[in-house]
Amino acid sequence: MTEAFALIRPAAPGPVVLASPHSGRHYPASFLAATRLDGTAIRRSEDSFVDEIFGDGPAFGAPLLAANFPRAWCDANREAWELDPGMFADILPDYVNTTSQRVAAGLGTVPRIVGTGEPIYGEKLRFAEAHARVTGCWQPFHAALHGLIEETRTRFGACLLIDCHSMPSAAGRNHARPDVVLGDAHGTSCAAAVTEFAQSTLGRLGLNVRRNDPYAGGYITRHYGRPQTGVQVIQIELARGLYMNERNFTRSAAFADFRMTIREFLAAMIAAAPGLLASDPFAVPIAAE
Repeated sequence: MTEAFALIRPAAPGPVVLASPHSGRHYPASFLAATRLDGTAIRRSEDSFVDEIFGDGPAFGAPLLAANFPRAWCDANREAWELDPGMFADILPDYVNTTSQRVAAGLGTVPRIVGTGEPIYGEKLRFAEAHARVTGCWQPFHAALHGLIEETRTRFGACLLIDCHSMPSAAGRNHARPDVVLGDAHGTSCAAAVTEFAQSTLGRLGLNVRRNDPYAGGYITRHYGRPQTGVQVIQIELARGLYMNERNFTRSAAFADFRMTIREFLAAMIAAAPGLLASDPFAVPIAAE
């Protein structure tokens, strides 16, 4: 059985942690046999190659935690128990959140649809299936993420988590989608200095950046982002067309160059992190090594 996540630790850690909760691409054979979608369509929720794009983070001192399980199987960027009761043949326990906007949209912890809207299943599931996915995938991933954050905060007095994602490159409803969207939950998950530095650095590297529109941050950003406790989180969404073919899920000719662009971004962000974290009036001063 494939481990729930991969964790690459740096030789000399700093106060930054990287997470890639949607880049997993190990699809269980039983899942592929049960879904009504083919092997290409089932991947339409996947943040393909994001773990590779951010793979140079450990070289600069940031551990990289990446889910191995795919988002269509279990979504680590949701609460543990956001489930659509219409997907299940049996009654869900009282502790399950059945009324969130994400559940209504079909994108709960066990999604009903892929990112482009196609239903995943032809038949209803049993709750035992969802329970197995949450305990076998979601919980280990978040135990590891929580552990990295606490380890970093204990060592340095503060932690900056960069939550790494990708987005379709197609235009939005009202305007063309930018190259990058930064999400800080509208200024609540990290200090303004963090978002401003990320935006200016990406802009200097030639990327068009927007904040919080249309992605302000999901569960990871909002749950872990607590600047008053020394934990700051910023979500980054990259337009997939910058580095991959979105139709057949392959790396494009631009992949290597774009990874180098993100490498430069990571180098700058990680080098600046101690000062950025110290700039937050709620943060604990960064401990000296």
